[in-house]
Amino acid sequence: MSDLPDPLTLACPVCATRNRVERARMAEGRCGKCRSALFEGRPVVLTAENFGKHAGSDLPLLVDFWAEWCGPCRQMAPVFEAAAGALEPDFRLGKLDTEAEAAIAARYAVQAIPTMILFRNGREIARTMGAMPLQALVSWARQAGG
Repeated sequence: MSDLPDPLTLACPVCATRNRVERARMAEGRCGKCRSALFEGRPVVLTAENFGKHAGSDLPLLVDFWAEWCGPCRQMAPVFEAAAGALEPDFRLGKLDTEAEAAIAARYAVQAIPTMILFRNGREIARTMGAMPLQALVSWARQAGG
């Protein structure tokens, strides 16, 4: 991820406040507003209120579009959770419930779930669908995220 700016801006996983953080200090960074850790080793719950702040950060955002009723989504949940620990602080991971946030799912034409979309600076840069093992997800994200 050598093409990331330094310092970069990223949203706090708790309050969504944008923070400027030097790349060398990202892993131990804290939010300037709420003092929460900027990386918690788990995906952020994305909503209409915080989606834009996370997707528009300098840091790539990998989003799992899912629904509670979806069997493959439930199967993918622990894999996506583990991927957060493997990919942070080079990526932010987030989960978006397509039932609760149907407008965002529609905006990105999510028609099958689970769908993982990788965003960078507010733009979609890659997409994959279906459940996959941890190593496949991590490899895909690293390759797609550059």
